[in-house]
Amino acid sequence: MSFISDFLENFGINMPSFVQIIEFIGTFAFAISGIRLASAKKFDWFGAYVVGVATAVGGGTFRDMMLDVTPFWMTDSIYLICSGLALLCVIMFSKYLIRLHNTFFIFDTIGLALFTVVGMQKTLDCGYPLWVAIIMGTMTGAAGGVIRDVFINEIPLIFRKEIYAMACVIGGIAFGICMWLGVEQVITHTVCGMCVFLARVLAVKYHICLPILKGES
Repeated sequence: MSFISDFLENFGINMPSFVQIIEFIGTFAFAISGIRLASAKKFDWFGAYVVGVATAVGGGTFRDMMLDVTPFWMTDSIYLICSGLALLCVIMFSKYLIRLHNTFFIFDTIGLALFTVVGMQKTLDCGYPLWVAIIMGTMTGAAGGVIRDVFINEIPLIFRKEIYAMACVIGGIAFGICMWLGVEQVITHTVCGMCVFLARVLAVKYHICLPILKGES
């Protein structure tokens, strides 16, 4: 790995960190989920791209603003490029992606899991405590989906019966337990992401949801 890093540095290319790799994959996955829904709503290519970008960077933008740092996509164009590649992927494979009923769910869940990990680690790197990291991880994972649903005129998933943001909280708690046990960072990130993914998948598969708050009739 060090040989590869040295080789890339000779050409002025920095080896991406594990968190950056997660962020790139999450960006692509979330952009796919947004563009796929936009295509179902008959958006044009540019409109679909805007929805994809907003889905991919929306949560992280809110997080960075609250942490008082420059939003991540403003320092590296790769995130906008990732969204463009997601649009190209949907255009090229639209027959398969749009017809598959579970496409949106799969990519949205992957993005939710990966961005929760990224949000938590960035918050901890800024010196904030774990409870703040859980909130920021949840925001990073869920806020982009809220923006996406508003753009396409749907009730955001976070406000429905489905377990969505709560899956991020579960992953955040798992992250904290791994930290307390002194687990390596890569394993901690993996466990956190898997917990978010499994919590979301199992909740949908077995129709697990939080109690509905009922007002006076």
